[in-house]
Amino acid sequence: MTIFIQEPSISLRSSVFPEDPSSVIYIQSRRQTSFLKDVSQYFFVVYLQSHPGLRERRWRPRFINNIEHRNQTSVSKFILMGMTEDPELQPLIFSLFLIIYMVTVLGNVLIVLAVCFNSHLHTPMYYFLLNLSFNDICLSTTTIPKMLVNILTKDQSISYKGCLNQIFFVMTFAPFENFILAVMAYDRYVAICHPLRYTIIMNSYFCVLLILLSLFISMVTALLHSLMILHLSFCTNLEIPQFFCELIQVLKLACSSTLINNILIYLEAFILAGVPLSGIIYSYTQIVSSVLRISSASGKYKAFSTCGSHLSVVSLFYGTALGVYLSSSFTHSPKKTAVASVMYLVFPQMMNPFIYSLRNRDIK
Repeated sequence: MTIFIQEPSISLRSSVFPEDPSSVIYIQSRRQTSFLKDVSQYFFVVYLQSHPGLRERRWRPRFINNIEHRNQTSVSKFILMGMTEDPELQPLIFSLFLIIYMVTVLGNVLIVLAVCFNSHLHTPMYYFLLNLSFNDICLSTTTIPKMLVNILTKDQSISYKGCLNQIFFVMTFAPFENFILAVMAYDRYVAICHPLRYTIIMNSYFCVLLILLSLFISMVTALLHSLMILHLSFCTNLEIPQFFCELIQVLKLACSSTLINNILIYLEAFILAGVPLSGIIYSYTQIVSSVLRISSASGKYKAFSTCGSHLSVVSLFYGTALGVYLSSSFTHSPKKTAVASVMYLVFPQMMNPFIYSLRNRDIK
């Protein structure tokens, strides 16, 4: 007995039999293979024969065996190809990423502790810095530990649920960092352009509201991406040329249509990246305009010095993000794209504590 999951798909193609110029209508029955595993390898073919000189067409059925299955709706795991497949480089990569992860976590934890236990740092600017450091810890923890475990166990697989979890958390913390940087730019704008109203505008309730709203938007869009992946069917090739489950790379493995997923990605890029970046540009345009109206050189330096650390972090974050985009657009090498992703998801999170500690007297 044949059990159909959906209606058979019919397509008209030229003959696969080279001995005659005939037409073939393929009727492929997508059936559950748990009952008839051997029969599920067959395609039922209605063979339409139309030789020259014959007025009538003869319909002849044929069976074709050994057709490769290219579609499987249930996926148990994916394969993370990582940075390189060379076994001699695996210990070096493991040591490098372990050091990077430890430095990232330690540096950001020190900033979190400094802001929490120092009453002089209980200001809106350092409250946002605390959230930025905590977000950097979470973003690094989402990707690097799984990569280290895979190298240590020599197992490159990641479960389907684990891949969805990675996509959700990466798509939450990466946009959240965009919003935090935009909020920090707005904080500097109010402090420099409206100093007398700073404490009124940037009150504690408003600061908490900005962070919660940013986190909520990021989580909703990440959840939407994760739920839409559940409706995709994947091909037999489940190798991801990355060290983590990147959303775009996972969509490339799908056999079903990903049009809506791609539209959502572009829409999200406009909202979650374009809007915060526009806010940052606008804030610093107003800051530069206000600072240039200051007559004394010392006043200009003092105003700009409060923005130096934030400008460095913004340049590093968006510069590496631009590098990832250009790398994926103009190069077809998966390894180069993986390296560019490291620069975007690993390097800025490690450097942020150094930037704020070296350029900020209060943190020192």
